[in-house]
Parts: sequence; structure tokens; C-alpha cells
Amino acid sequence: MDPVNFVACQLFALLMAVWFRIYLHPSKTSPFIRHVVATLLGFYLALFCFGWYSLHFLVQSGLSYSVMVFAGLEHMHKYCFIVTLGYLISCQITRVYVFDYGMYSADFTGPMMVITQKITSLAFEIHDGLTKQEGQLTPSQKYLAIRRMPTLLEYLSYNCNFMGILAGPTCSYNDYMAFIEGTCYQPHHQENANGKENGKYKQSEPSSKNDVISKLCTCAISLGIYLSLCTLLPVEHSINDGFVSSTPFHLQVIYLYLAMLALRPKYYFVWTLADAINNAAGFGFNGYNKDGSPRWDLISNLRILDIEFATSFKMFLDNWNIQTALWLKRVCYERCRINPMAATFLLSAMWHGVYPGYYLTFLTGIAMTMAARAVRHNIRPYFQGSDSHKRIYDVMTWAGTQVAISYTVAPFVLLAVGPSLKFYRSWYYCLHLLCLLVVLALPVKSRRLQAKEQQDGSGQRHAVPPAAGTLRQTKTTESWTVASLFT
Repeated sequence: MDPVNFVACQLFALLMAVWFRIYLHPSKTSPFIRHVVATLLGFYLALFCFGWYSLHFLVQSGLSYSVMVFAGLEHMHKYCFIVTLGYLISCQITRVYVFDYGMYSADFTGPMMVITQKITSLAFEIHDGLTKQEGQLTPSQKYLAIRRMPTLLEYLSYNCNFMGILAGPTCSYNDYMAFIEGTCYQPHHQENANGKENGKYKQSEPSSKNDVISKLCTCAISLGIYLSLCTLLPVEHSINDGFVSSTPFHLQVIYLYLAMLALRPKYYFVWTLADAINNAAGFGFNGYNKDGSPRWDLISNLRILDIEFATSFKMFLDNWNIQTALWLKRVCYERCRINPMAATFLLSAMWHGVYPGYYLTFLTGIAMTMAARAVRHNIRPYFQGSDSHKRIYDVMTWAGTQVAISYTVAPFVLLAVGPSLKFYRSWYYCLHLLCLLVVLALPVKSRRLQAKEQQDGSGQRHAVPPAAGTLRQTKTTESWTVASLFT
């Protein structure tokens, strides 16, 4: 019944989102009322789905808020990060090793993972806003920085509102407050694609109806595909002794790809429905396209076509679980001084849970990322001479990316050490060895070192920090090489 309860609650949240936008519109209702209603509805959905386990959401939020209030600003973000992540991990350990190891459906630690992202992001943004000078912040950090401590109601509304309590996605505190206060449309009304004022698009508040309907259709298709294929193509069959001994290796590769392909629509359904709920409430507006149509992808978590047709490991990462990737980038990758890529993958594994398969997946992901970067840096230039060569390269890299992703993610699905190692043994650890050979044979400088050398060569940075409105429009498409992608 867990998945049924989850879907029922999300459909109820969708109806409440429409009601929230119409009857509690910022022009009719104060931010205080909108905060109260969003929070109470969120707690109601949590209680319905998880019963008294939902008290963990309040305990985690309460402990973290106490740290924010009573700890010194200089180290508040670090203490808050440790307390919040530590509480999440303790709940995950209890759930997995005390109650039910194989319980993988809707569970109370799922919402806690999103709340952990929000709390830690908020702590770092408060630290940036109250302890650092403008010159010490990157352009994106300037936009995200929080200049005052949130009240308890604002804090709980941000963490536990009904639109994101069950499946997220994570959003920045400033974006959420702009939505509650009704100011989220203003920056975009002042400029068109060329950055000039265009009165045609500022006459009325943009409608999300078409985007919501489109996303609900995507949800229906994704759910239908998943329910049709998930039992026909189980990933566990790929380690069946009879299957491994009687099936040629190339057919094993194809089967693994199809099995992973059959799993992804589950995530497409959950994340797209969550995005539609936020859009129906009026949250997620991200400016206008060149044709003047509104964009509602501010907090979108995936781009399905870019995932399925990804021609590089990086392209797949950039379009899967986008908000989690941005969270990892902002709280770890940009701030870690020692081996940020490894630290980011480790944080991602710890955040996902305590199943050993998660750690095998993300350790493999480090090797895959390094190898993919080396191949792109050293091999790709040879295929850029003509369109036909580019197409050949794209086909080859698409196939390689899909196999690499499937190989990397298999332990994430199998969960336990035994089945995961059995799978890799059946493949003779071939992609691990190939990654090692590629990294040794095709060395490539880190992106930070390349950027530093380029900066030293030019003597100055030429990039001009964009305006806040432009940052808001582009921040969900920030590109980087390390991301969390598998939940």
C-alpha cells in the first residue's frame, strides 16, 4: 500500500496546489497565511503516508534550527551539516538494519533526504549572507545568499510544505520566499530574450496550465511503461547463474541496458509529478522562451530526452536528478579544497543511504567520470572535422554511455555486496579495468587546474557576473562534471 498511498497523496497535493494558487493567491492572502496553510497541509500528507514516523521530520528540522539559532555564525553551517546529515544516516541505519533490509518502497527516510538538502543549503546560504563580503562570493552564491535569519514558520514552511514534502524537489530558500510573497514573476517581466523591456509579456501573470498538463501526460506514459516492463525485465535476472552461463555476453549487455531502461520511468513519474504539483501552485516559473512562452523548469529534476539520448557520462549526469546535483555542487564541490570530486561522490553515497551497493556505485562513478573526461579531452577532437564524423562519434558515445551507466548503476539496484560483486564478476570487471587503462593512458588536467592556467595566462577573468534575473533564469542549467544521479 505504500506506493498507492504515495500516489494518492500526490494527486491530492495536485488538487490542493490548484486551490492554493486560486484562493490563496499572494494578491489576496498574506505570506503568513500562505506559510501556515502550506505547512499544515504538508504535515497532513506526511502523517497520512508515514504515520508517527513523520515526527522525524520535525525532530530533524528542530535540531537543525536550534543549531542555526544558538551556534555562532562562523561555524553554524558546519555544525548544521553534521547534525542534519548525521540524523538522516542514523534513521537510515535503523530502518535498514533494525526493521527491514529489503524495504525499498516509500519510506520515511525519503522525505528526510530532501529535507536534509534544504536544511544544509539554507545553513550555507545564511552563512554566506551574514558572514561574507560581496567580493568573497561567486555570482550564484550572491543570488542565493540569505541576509536575515528565517523565522520558525518560514523555516518549517520551506522544509515541509505540501508541494515538496513527499518527493521534493529541492529549491533555494530565496526562490521559495519569492513564490510565497508573490514576487517570483517580477524579474522576468522586465526583459525578453534580448534583455530589453517587452510589455507584451508583463501584462498578466504567466499560466502554468499547459506545462502542468504536459507533465501529467508524461507521468501517465511513464507509469504505464514502468508497470508494463518492470516485472518483465528485472535487473536481478542479469546475475542468474543459468542466464549468465547460457547467454552470450553481447546479449547480457543488451539485457542490462533494457532492464535499466525499464527502471527509469519510475523516477520520471515521481519527479515529473512533483514538478507538476509545484507548477500548479505557481512555483517554478523561470522566465520566458524566445517566442514569449513561459518556462516552468526552475526546479525541474530531469530532462528525459537528454537522458535517453545522452552521448557522454557528463551529459547524463547533468540531466538526471538536477536539483540534487546542484545541492552537491553548492555545499561540497565548490567548497571542498581537497579532491572535490571524490568528496562529492562520497557525500552523495552517504546521503542516499547505507546499502553497500550505493557505495560500489559511486566508487565506480568516480572511475567512470575520470575515464569519460579523458576520452572526451583526447579522442573527441579527432571526430570534429566533418558532420559525418560527428554523427559516428555521437552514435558510438551514446552506446558507450548507456552501457557505462547501466554497469555503474547495477549495484545501486541490487543493494547488497554479494549480488553486486557477483554481477561485476560476471562481467569480469571489464569496465573497471578499461577505466583504469584509459586514465593511465590518456591523462587529463583537472578542470580547476585548466581554469587556473587560463586565468594566469590572460591575467584576468573576462566573465562579467550576470544580473540576478539572468542568474535566476539559468541557474538550473548550470553545468558541471560531478553529480549525484541515482535516486
